[in-house]
Amino acid sequence: MFELIMNDILGTPAILIGLFALIGLLLQKKSATDTVSGTLKTTMGFLLLGVGAAVVSDSLGTFRSMFEAAFQIQGVVPNTDAMAAIAQENYGTETALIMIFGMVVNLLLARFTPFKYVFLTGHHTLYMAAMLAVVLVTGGMSGVPLVLIGSLILGAAMVIAPAVLQPFTRKITGNDDLALGHFGTFGYFTAGLVGKLVGNPEKSTETIQIPKSLGFLRDTSVAVSLTMALLFFAITPFAGIAVIEELSGGTNYAVFILIQAITFAAGVYIILAGVRMAIGEIVPAFKGIADKFVKGAKPALDAPTVFPFAPNAVIIGFLCSFAGGIASIFLLPLVGLTVIVPGLVPHFFCGATAGVYGNATGGLRGAVVGSFVNGILISFLPALLLPVLGSLGLESTTFGDTDFGIIGILLGYFIQLFS
Repeated sequence: MFELIMNDILGTPAILIGLFALIGLLLQKKSATDTVSGTLKTTMGFLLLGVGAAVVSDSLGTFRSMFEAAFQIQGVVPNTDAMAAIAQENYGTETALIMIFGMVVNLLLARFTPFKYVFLTGHHTLYMAAMLAVVLVTGGMSGVPLVLIGSLILGAAMVIAPAVLQPFTRKITGNDDLALGHFGTFGYFTAGLVGKLVGNPEKSTETIQIPKSLGFLRDTSVAVSLTMALLFFAITPFAGIAVIEELSGGTNYAVFILIQAITFAAGVYIILAGVRMAIGEIVPAFKGIADKFVKGAKPALDAPTVFPFAPNAVIIGFLCSFAGGIASIFLLPLVGLTVIVPGLVPHFFCGATAGVYGNATGGLRGAVVGSFVNGILISFLPALLLPVLGSLGLESTTFGDTDFGIIGILLGYFIQLFS
């Protein structure tokens, strides 16, 4: 039962979000039709988001295999999902207790402080709880102090992260109804600041002038398909046709690449559709919770929530963040750090989100430079985090998103001062 609640209910974003929508609609005493419809459509929206993410990840997995075959890069590949699973195997009880009490702290802080954010990205809550358990155990803590400190840090992070981003998020969405609840906040906030320094929000990525003959590029799905096809074909000479046809199971390499590129675009399309559906339902449903329990509360949702507000910035952010990851391969050894191989999934989701925030404050230039800086951050922070993860730091992976790095590094070295 405990595992069911932790992993299958609280750790599944679609179920968690659906439960909040259900509670919100019941508190508003909506009709049975509206309650059932609103709950199912909210859950379906987030399931669509997950389906789209899986499609994108599969396509990027193929690209990663070609990239590794082309350039033979050795190093640590950040994968927050894998790292959290490894951490749970070793510190499952500590992780579970920190997660549950962290969510309680989040609700109490939202109820009694000006930080009115309810963090609904359940899997990231679980991952941060796992990382806190690892760092605190590695620092020599155990029992009640470990759970207490871990829960307080997690609960505080769950309201502070959305609050820090909210001025930029408001700029993106055009209202104050939604917040972003994702532990890549430091990267998005930095992208927003960099955008302010280098660009002009009036020269947005969404108003790029395209010649009439290239009018088909105004369609996001077409533009994403062609961009990914160019990327795949660009590394083909380095990877070799034999390698690609081995990956394709015998299908002609050009056909395989085209299908992979269009599949990636289809995944992005599904993500955007899912987010639109979920937002359309969760905001009015959440009003019930805001009115009855936490006055003025805002739902803090997963990173792709902002994708529909600037689709061009999404693909620009991904490509520029990936470029930052590649540049870091050469920079990390210069300062004596482990090489971090650019993970395409974090560079897509975090880089795209950073692109949207950079665009909101600095237009096209903000999206380009802001997401490039994000790419540098999600390469250097995981490398700096490795020493404080103890024996788990010896695995061939680590936590990837920026907030795991910031919180883990600060906490790890703070504990060492007293040990």
